[in-house]
Amino acid sequence: MAAGRGAAVLRRAWRERRAALLEPRYTPLVAACLCLAEGGVNLWVIRRVPYTEIDWKAYMQEVEGFANGTLDYTQLKGDTGPLVYPAGFVYIFLGLYHVTGRGSDIRLAQYLFAGLYLFNLLLVFRIYCRTNKVPPYVFFFMCCASYRIHSIFVLRLFNDPVAMAILFLAINLFLEERWSWGCLLFSLAVSVKMNILLFAPGLLFLLLQRFGLLGCIPKLCICALLQVVLGLPFLLVNPMGYLMRSFDLGRQFQFKWTVNWRFLPEEVFQNRLFHAALLLAHLAGLGLFALHRWHSSKENILTLLKDPAKRKPASPRLTVNRIVFILFSSNFLGVCCSRSLHYQFYVWYFHTLPYLLWCTPTTKLAHMPKVLLLGVIELCWNTYPSTVCSSLSLHICHGLILLQLWYGTASTPVSHTPPPSRKPTAMSKKAQ
Repeated sequence: MAAGRGAAVLRRAWRERRAALLEPRYTPLVAACLCLAEGGVNLWVIRRVPYTEIDWKAYMQEVEGFANGTLDYTQLKGDTGPLVYPAGFVYIFLGLYHVTGRGSDIRLAQYLFAGLYLFNLLLVFRIYCRTNKVPPYVFFFMCCASYRIHSIFVLRLFNDPVAMAILFLAINLFLEERWSWGCLLFSLAVSVKMNILLFAPGLLFLLLQRFGLLGCIPKLCICALLQVVLGLPFLLVNPMGYLMRSFDLGRQFQFKWTVNWRFLPEEVFQNRLFHAALLLAHLAGLGLFALHRWHSSKENILTLLKDPAKRKPASPRLTVNRIVFILFSSNFLGVCCSRSLHYQFYVWYFHTLPYLLWCTPTTKLAHMPKVLLLGVIELCWNTYPSTVCSSLSLHICHGLILLQLWYGTASTPVSHTPPPSRKPTAMSKKAQ
């Protein structure tokens, strides 16, 4: 019975194959086909492309210290340096440490990360099915066509994909109005890698709009409490050591790995004034988007502090697209102003790019430039080592996306001029 219905859906999709590529209502069908294809692609990559050791061995050395009883965070280190991730990373990769025979079974770890890739993809597709914005043909570029993303997951075994998968699970919970569980998982994602904090300004805005100031405090407490619970074994031994290592916001990045600032002299790249300027640009961008793109009410933005039931006029309902737009644009602003982007950081925003490009009205002629932007961004991230041209091109692409987000989501001003009166027609006279 189910097989018959599935065959009927496939036959109908084949008859309407052009619509299946262009109309978002076909996203579930295209997503199912691409997930099946991705299973094969990941297996092929694991078996045919050599694994490259970058951080996996260091991850295993760092968590091995914890497994051996070391609770002073400053003493946990690997070949690449000290442990610089929060405690959630330690627990998750300690599990991988034991499952993979102390990290020695690389092939098993690759299969586990291939499973993580598919799980992450399902979560992303579930978001896109709910938003109903992106034409299905775009998802081919989000899946099978990205060499760098497959490499980050199954050839490099970085922790970034782990954090992003948990983040997308949290966003799915937000879309289901399960804010407490979503905040718990959001905090768990932060405990794996701090880049998730780029979504935090958008999440705070959503919590204020949905619950008001007093209502959002319990949600923020959930986030904070989980961080305390996860870090407690280390906080009891060396609290400052744990906080300085796991939440070090001033850490210097190596110029040789930068993807986005290669066109700058190294002394400028390492200059603290340059970092401060980027921070100011980030805060200014968040302020502008919060005031003019996220806040759709004509009331003062401070009304978000009030209880939603007491707001006059009432705040607009949080729709699926509003939640996704605010979270994805918050993260994208942070990526644009990052002090450095390394190759594995591509996964921070890769799966959000189709939405950022197609959430605004798109004419038929605009599809090709948007696909071209995706292609140029992929090319920039696949250029190793990065060049002046590749990093400049990446900034140009980011700038174009920001411009279309700003102008494409601008609210149309409402005219208060009364419409011109029409002369009564013969039909209206007859009706009178």
